[in-house]
Amino acid sequence: MKFKYLAAALLSSLPLFAHAQTNVTIYGVMDASIGVEDTGAPGEDSRTVINSGNQSSSRIGFRGTEDLGNGLKALFNVEAGVALDTGAADSNLFNRRAVVGLQGSFGTLTVGREYSPIAAVAAATDILGQGFYGSNLSAFATNRLTRRLANSVNYKSDSLSGFTVNAAYSAGERATEPSGDLMGVSLEYKNGGLYLGGGYHVLERLATGDDKEWGVGAGFTMGAFEIKGNYLVGDQTGANNEYKNANIGAAFTTGSNKFFLNFQQQKIETGAKGNAVTLAYTYALSKRTNIYSTYAQLRNNARGVFNLQSAGTSLAPPATALGADPRVFNVGVRHTF
Repeated sequence: MKFKYLAAALLSSLPLFAHAQTNVTIYGVMDASIGVEDTGAPGEDSRTVINSGNQSSSRIGFRGTEDLGNGLKALFNVEAGVALDTGAADSNLFNRRAVVGLQGSFGTLTVGREYSPIAAVAAATDILGQGFYGSNLSAFATNRLTRRLANSVNYKSDSLSGFTVNAAYSAGERATEPSGDLMGVSLEYKNGGLYLGGGYHVLERLATGDDKEWGVGAGFTMGAFEIKGNYLVGDQTGANNEYKNANIGAAFTTGSNKFFLNFQQQKIETGAKGNAVTLAYTYALSKRTNIYSTYAQLRNNARGVFNLQSAGTSLAPPATALGADPRVFNVGVRHTF
């Protein structure tokens, strides 16, 4: 009889145990394309390439939450990059994101490898969605601005009258000075189709002087029309090291079709400059699958050797090919799950 009572008690408690379990989601993006690219360098011909991640970086991730009660949740997210053209993974398995944290009425607190405050502003104001060649990822790929923070503690507030605050501290974990620490903050505002944002980082990279990074951006959506722009600056310690990246773009959606146009300019204090234009098109085959095409061209001045950057691929002339003008055309397919 005692066993019957014990069994009944265990069965009645199962819903409570199930409620406390972590809800885990497996998700990802698979994106591959075929294209023709040309670095513009003397003596080099155009080449046909198969690339991974031209609209979105190919990836697989795991995320989950657990309801702790009283409005408090535990959360985690790990995300790994995948190269569909070769099947290779990132050198660090979960290089894209690896965090654990808590979420409640106070906001969200995460620890691990996380996106920086400026990265949030840049992502929200790139009409190309930080995909396609000519996206503002070129500012981060050159290591002029910091996109992801290892060894970091991060805070994101809940929205208050449309305003959200992001703050981060990344420990350089060096035993001697400079520490390599980074501190950053950003402020975002959303109201209907309007977005405004700005962020600032200080990085203790060298023994004398700190690197400064900042960015501002805006976006507006009205029906089928979108316009977005941003201005990103990385001012590294030393003379003539200030890097500037400016973008302005528009998109128009009609049915399953979406058209993109973006202009970008990159500059360094030395006088190097590069101007790029991107035309892109997507067609939605379903909610999860689309095909796309891109044409992008960058014109460097006599001192410039800037690159065209997509979500997963960079097209750059050799460092010695000053003034070379890279260009690329590709078509691809992307599936999300």
